[in-house]
Amino acid sequence: MAEFCSRPVDFRLSGYSRDSVRMAAGMAVSRVLRDLLTRRLAAPTQLGFNLSVRPLSSSGQEKTSLAAPLEASDYNYESLQVTSAHTHVLHVQLNRPEKRNAMNKAFWREMVECFEKIACDPNCRAVVISGAGKMFTSGIDLVDMASGLLQPKGDDAARISWYLRDLITRYQKTFSVIEKCPKPVIAAIHGGCIGAGVDLITACDIRYCAQDAIFQVKEVDVGLAADVGTLQRLPKVIGNQSLVNELALTARKMMADEALSSGLVSRVFPDKEPMLDAAIALAVEISSKSPVAVQSTKINLLYSRDHPVDQALDYMASWNMSMLQTQDIVKSVQAAMEKKDMKSVTFSKL
Repeated sequence: MAEFCSRPVDFRLSGYSRDSVRMAAGMAVSRVLRDLLTRRLAAPTQLGFNLSVRPLSSSGQEKTSLAAPLEASDYNYESLQVTSAHTHVLHVQLNRPEKRNAMNKAFWREMVECFEKIACDPNCRAVVISGAGKMFTSGIDLVDMASGLLQPKGDDAARISWYLRDLITRYQKTFSVIEKCPKPVIAAIHGGCIGAGVDLITACDIRYCAQDAIFQVKEVDVGLAADVGTLQRLPKVIGNQSLVNELALTARKMMADEALSSGLVSRVFPDKEPMLDAAIALAVEISSKSPVAVQSTKINLLYSRDHPVDQALDYMASWNMSMLQTQDIVKSVQAAMEKKDMKSVTFSKL
């Protein structure tokens, strides 16, 4: 390819117009690319199989279901309801509507179990999180959690402190597991998103909300500093330290329009139903892409957020020295050259 592109063309001696030479050069480049694709696809894979070049079509695709969401049988929880919203898309609902989706002891444990399983689930490529009932979440269930928080175990200050540190660390993991999950996670927020709800959504990759959404960093109103992610992630999400300080120090409510203008959410919808439809449609769109490309992108966006540019570039180079060997690139380029719909490309599970 490099050899072909480096050859000079003498337009004075060719006898052809500049446009015709350009067209011929373009056709030659296409032939070179096809030759490269043929060699790449025909090369033995690590499993010892040979792949042949063939037209891409939708006939061999996995069937996508447009029916009502189905229960995800491998995900059974007390505080969460997990359904298969579409092929490769899971919908995780906070499912205590009678308690305004308050986060009880089961929730803090089950979110970790759920997202650790999602991270390793080859059938899942994107996730939507929402709240059942009238609101996203009212935050921590203080009644259920009171014994651990207000009556910590220990014989003296040192032992009580060790106990509380371990407890806080475990609660922090409940939301960090969302951020560390390689699958993109979309938060769909309606009604109240209070206290620990803000900790949860700032660990997600994309946030949509309904017009009735209310966001509130509530912790100072109950005598504590937010300790499971808001103070660490919210400044990076909205990029306005003054506004973060104001929200965290006053516990005032932020409405949907301000959340949009500040960058906390990327879209606002009239109410819950169109918001949820849009979030699932977005997840479906993401899930149609190469899972190697999507998961690599999420991992490197997060790394770049927390590291200087030169370190992030070095990490990217090390990452892609293996990821560039994926057959997903070959399939995508072939589809583009054949002017196929990219959604017709079948990507292997990851």
